[in-house]
Amino acid sequence: MTLGDLEQPAIDVHYRMDGPVGAPVLVLSHAMGASLAMWDQQVARLSADFRLLRYDQRGHGASSVPAGPYQIGDLGRDLVRLLDRLGLGRVSFCGLSLGGMVGLWLAANAPERLDRLVVCCAAARMVRPDDYAARARQVRTQGMASIADAVIGRWFTPAFAARRPETVAAIRTILLSTPPEGYAATCEALAGMDLRDDLPRIAAATLVVAAADDQSTPPEQSRQLARRIPGAEFVLVPGASHLANVEQPDAVTDQIRGHLAALR
Repeated sequence: MTLGDLEQPAIDVHYRMDGPVGAPVLVLSHAMGASLAMWDQQVARLSADFRLLRYDQRGHGASSVPAGPYQIGDLGRDLVRLLDRLGLGRVSFCGLSLGGMVGLWLAANAPERLDRLVVCCAAARMVRPDDYAARARQVRTQGMASIADAVIGRWFTPAFAARRPETVAAIRTILLSTPPEGYAATCEALAGMDLRDDLPRIAAATLVVAAADDQSTPPEQSRQLARRIPGAEFVLVPGASHLANVEQPDAVTDQIRGHLAALR
């Protein structure tokens, strides 16, 4: 059986909207093991100019948990279904990590739905994809607590963890509450993901944001995205690891706003 044989039907995912009705719509898409709450620190500033659409990926947050494995295209089709449900023809999109990879899929496979794209701390192909298949097996047998320390250790710099333990604890709670099957099936999506050949087909104006201390998707992977996406811009955020929007919220929000300035 090939990955292509495993395509799943799109599902209705949980979502939340903030900001003025009638404003340009900006979709915010979260990392694996997180939820739409990951973007809480961006809401106040971005919702001043945009209608924000945040949602929980399948297997995460308040969305349902189909049995795995998933493919990145399954998550992308869930998003298209959500846009259709809400009657949204074209949107701008910002995703981090898994969310950024969904954005790459959307830009390559449904370009008519996308105005501008921001991809944060993401990759077209994981550095060690077999590690994600192994993590899926571990979570299914040992639960989310078995991987929590390692994941949190990659998500934040030690300095931030020491300075803001309450923020790290809140994110850890979200990670631990992620359904094991949803997390494991999404790990399998990352293990099988290869979007490298899709990148030259992306036509949306794209900003690629990397975090200087990111261990999960090192900055060189973001540079590779920017080199292969026509006309893409690249920016490096210092003093941040993988969840850059949580660790450096103002810097990341500034970059998002700057890239979307023409739409405001």
